[in-house]
Amino acid sequence: MADVRFTRSIDKDQLARLKAAREEADAAYNAALSALDAALPAVPAMPHPSAPADESQITPLNERSAIVGATPLPGGVKGWLLRPVWGLVAPLFARQEAFNATLVDHVNRNVAAARSGRDSQIALIETLRLELERLATFHSALIIYLQQITPYVDSKDYEFDALSTRRTEDVGQAVETLHHRTVGPGGAISGVGDELNRRLEMLAVREHRYTARVAALDAAHAQLAQSLGVVTRATQTLKREVEQLRAGSVERAGDTGRAGSPSRPSTEGTAGESFATGGIESFKYVGFEDQFRGSTTVIRERLQDYLAVFDGQQDVLDIGCGRGEFLDLLRQQGIRARGLDINHEMVEECRQRGLDASEGDALSYLQGLEDDSLGGIFAAQVVEHLQPDYLVRLLQRAGEVLRPGGVLALETVNVACWFAFFQSYVRDITHVRPLHPDTLAYFVRASGFPHVDVQYRSPYPEVHKLQHVPGADAAAYAMNANVDTLNSLLFTHLDYAVIARKP
Repeated sequence: MADVRFTRSIDKDQLARLKAAREEADAAYNAALSALDAALPAVPAMPHPSAPADESQITPLNERSAIVGATPLPGGVKGWLLRPVWGLVAPLFARQEAFNATLVDHVNRNVAAARSGRDSQIALIETLRLELERLATFHSALIIYLQQITPYVDSKDYEFDALSTRRTEDVGQAVETLHHRTVGPGGAISGVGDELNRRLEMLAVREHRYTARVAALDAAHAQLAQSLGVVTRATQTLKREVEQLRAGSVERAGDTGRAGSPSRPSTEGTAGESFATGGIESFKYVGFEDQFRGSTTVIRERLQDYLAVFDGQQDVLDIGCGRGEFLDLLRQQGIRARGLDINHEMVEECRQRGLDASEGDALSYLQGLEDDSLGGIFAAQVVEHLQPDYLVRLLQRAGEVLRPGGVLALETVNVACWFAFFQSYVRDITHVRPLHPDTLAYFVRASGFPHVDVQYRSPYPEVHKLQHVPGADAAAYAMNANVDTLNSLLFTHLDYAVIARKP
């Protein structure tokens, strides 16, 4: 077997340069530590407390403060002669004696204060000395800690460097040994490695381009699918209209010859005034619903909670049934229900799924029903499409066609939430008038439903609301109070439902 000679990747000169650079950095670091150590202040000499009060004359002052005392006058002629003189000088001695007593009392009182003040000075100086000694001890410990950082980091670097160098050299030696044992000298392994690296780089570039093209294709596919949906619905609508034209060409020709005969049914006084589909073709509004209101799965999840409202009821009418999500949920619960929508395309979609749905105006449909014939009326995202007069008449008739105990549930956009108003409400051009929760609840109550419950739904995510600022001071409290006020106006519940039961 041929001898294997492994060439080190780092020569001695390079190691020497690295070592010199490390030693230079260590010297600069140690010099900085020495300068820091020298700059640390020493514990200064503590001041001495003030001299104690001179109390040497306190006792003589107390003993000599009395001048006259209780000495009586002598008797006889001497006492008789001294009595007039004593009457003159006694008041003077009495005043002097009172002054002496006051002065001695003052001195006695200040002795205790002087002692207490000096004791406080001694305690303060001792406390200051201890704290300065502790600070100096901390400074010394900090310098020692900083001095230990360099060897600690160096030991880690040396260990990891040695391990990585050892592993690299072992791998290199193993590769070179394998090369000598298989293909022999000549650098074949190195050439293959370079070629592999070039291939990998090319593959990475191609993968990046492929990812970008796939993303563009996905976006184009989504746009094409939406366009195809619109075209398909338009084609179906045109096909039905052509068939109707063929079937009734003779009758329409005769009608056209009569003056004043309209070519299309009049929608005056109906929901057509507020939810007109002549300008927005039915198939286009279905596409609008698909894109902005949500998929069928999303709508089913949102309407799931209303099943409990109609529990135990039968003959439920879903006004504005749309694609039939709620009708499907009611059917699964065994509740007999039918749908009504003014949009022909949505009615056709419901019928294709086997649901009972009719095309027509809500008020006209209710007027064609008998009183007390329905167990429930449901309308989700419908009332905001109606003119006020039409809505009032619809609510009045709803109270007549419901049986006693029947349920009326109306869901609409919560325009009291500013985010919902400027997003959901304003975005749909078929909306006629915003309905505040108080307004809708009032008109439902005035239409014969004494007990009205307003339920707020679809709460705005907490994580996206304005957040409180940290802190417990007055500024933080005021800021957080303003944040709560803004959240209550901007980001509350996106929808609400007015739910009433006929007595």
